[in-house]
Amino acid sequence: MIKQKLVELLTQAASEAQQQGRLPSVVLPQVTVEHPQNPEYGDYASSLPLKLARATGVKPLAIAESIAGLIIPGPEIDTITVAPPGFINFTLKSDWLTRQVDEALEAGDSYGNIDLGQGSRVQIEFVSVNPTGPLHVGHGRGAILGSTLANILTATGYNVEKEYYINNAGSQITAFYRSLYARYQQCLGISAEVPADGYLGSYMVDLAKEIIAEEGDRFLALAEPEAVLSLGKLGLDKMIAQIRADLELLGVVFDVWFSEQSLYDNGQYQKAMSLLREGSYIGDKEGATWFMSTALGEDKDNVVVRGDGSPTYFAADIAYHYNKFVERHFDRVINIWGADHQGHVSRMKAVVGAFGIAPEQLQVIISQLVTLRRGEELVRVSKRSGDIITLREVVDEVGADACRFFFLSRSADSQMDFDLELAKKQSEDNPVYYVQYAHARIASILRLAKERGIDFGDGDVSLLTTEPELSLIRKMLLLPEIIEVVAGTLEPHHLAYYAQDLATIFHSFYTQCRVVSQDDEILTKARLKLVAAAKLVLAKTLYLMGMTAPETM
Repeated sequence: MIKQKLVELLTQAASEAQQQGRLPSVVLPQVTVEHPQNPEYGDYASSLPLKLARATGVKPLAIAESIAGLIIPGPEIDTITVAPPGFINFTLKSDWLTRQVDEALEAGDSYGNIDLGQGSRVQIEFVSVNPTGPLHVGHGRGAILGSTLANILTATGYNVEKEYYINNAGSQITAFYRSLYARYQQCLGISAEVPADGYLGSYMVDLAKEIIAEEGDRFLALAEPEAVLSLGKLGLDKMIAQIRADLELLGVVFDVWFSEQSLYDNGQYQKAMSLLREGSYIGDKEGATWFMSTALGEDKDNVVVRGDGSPTYFAADIAYHYNKFVERHFDRVINIWGADHQGHVSRMKAVVGAFGIAPEQLQVIISQLVTLRRGEELVRVSKRSGDIITLREVVDEVGADACRFFFLSRSADSQMDFDLELAKKQSEDNPVYYVQYAHARIASILRLAKERGIDFGDGDVSLLTTEPELSLIRKMLLLPEIIEVVAGTLEPHHLAYYAQDLATIFHSFYTQCRVVSQDDEILTKARLKLVAAAKLVLAKTLYLMGMTAPETM
C-alpha cells in the first residue's frame, strides 16, 4: 500500500537527518500521511515537520527541507515538495498510477485486502436481542454494523467469529412464557389475563394461534406449571427461528448462537464467580452478593446476586465474558450494544481486568437510536399490526440493500433518521440507487464490448493520461486505505462515503470519456481495462457492506 510506503520513507529520512546531525535526536512522533484537500499540493502530505518542531524548537519549514532532501523517491513518486508552514507533499507518477489498473485486475476479489490481523481470533457479538419478540428496525442497525465489521476484519487478516447471545434465562423469559400461555388460553376461549410484566404485542396472539394450528389444545391438559414451561419453550424456539429468518433477509448470518442458559448448565457461571471471589472481587453485603467494582476504579459496586438468590443480568454477562476470554481464548472481543447499555461498558471492562485480561481486548460499540420517516412525516407505529415497526416490514418495503446502506451511512454513535421514501427512490437522490447504478452502468459497458467482440486483455493502460481517467484510478487506489481505517476505528460508515465518492468519480469519467469507440480501438481497450477495474473495486466495496452489485437496473 503506497500510503504505508510513504510513512516508511518519511521515518527513514527523519532518522537519517537525526543521525547526520541535521535534526536534534528526539523520539519521533507517529508518522502519518494524509490526502491534501487541495489537489494542487499533490496526492499525499505529511505534517511530521510540524510535530517535530514542537519537540525540537527548530522551524518546521527547515525540518521539512531537511527530511525531504533525504527521501529517496521510488518508482511511485514523481515529485516531493515542501510547503509552508511545514508540510512535505508527494505527487505520484502518472505511469505508476495507470499500472495500478493491471495490478487491481490481477488481484481480483482480493484487491484491497491487507494482513493486519495475522490470524488473531476476534469474536463479534451483535444483535443479541431478547427472543421475546420480533426484531424492530433499531435492531437492524446493530446487525448491519456487526456483519459489515466482520467482513472488514476478515479482509484484514483476522479470524472472525460472529455470535448471537440468546438471552434465554431469567425473569424476562419467565414473563414471555406466562404471556404466551395467557394468549394461548384466550385464543381457545378461556378467560386469562396477561401478567402485568408480560408482553402485550399483537405478535404474541399470532404466535399463540400458530401453535394452536400445529398443536391444538393439548397444553390445556397439562398442569399449569408444566403447560407454561412446555408451551413457552416451543414459543421461544419459534421466536428464535423468526429472528434468524429476519436476519437472513438482511444477509446477516451467525457462526454461533450461544445460549445464556448454558452458562448455568455447563458451570461457567459458578467458575466465574469462584474465580472473582478468590481474587476478592466478590463480596457479600446488604443481603446480596456484589462485584467490588470500586476496587477497580469504578464509582460504585454492582449487585451480581440478589437477596432472593437469583443472578442479575450483570452476573450472566460476567460468566459469558469468562467463557469468551478464559475458556474460548479470543484475542479480542467486540460487542455491539444498544444505546440503553452505555452504562454497562465500564463495569464489563472492569470484570475483564479482574479476570487478568487487558481491558482493551474488550471493545464495545454503542449503536444509537433510529427514527423512521416518510419524507417529513415521522413513522411511529406499524401499518400492519398497529404497534411496533418490525425489521421485516422495513426490509419488505425498501429491500435489504437499502437497509444496509442507510444504516451504514452514519456513524454508530450518532442517532439517525431513516427515510423510507428516499430509500425507495430510483434517482440519484437515493445514494443506494446512485452507487448500484454506477456498477450496473459499468456492467452494461462491458456487455457492449463483449457483444462487439472486443478483447481488451492486451489493453495498454499507459494511454490513460487524461484527468478524468487518472482521477478514477486515484479514487480506486483508496480502497485499501479505507479498509485499513475501518478495521482500525471500527467505523464502517467510511465505506458508504467511499462508495458514493467512487460512484461520483465514475459517473464524471463516463460523461467525459467515451469508452467504446469505433474510431480508436487502442484507446477503447485501455479504457475498458479501466472500467473493468472500477467495476471490481466498486463490487468489492458493495460486498464488504453486504450489498449486491447488480449487473442491470
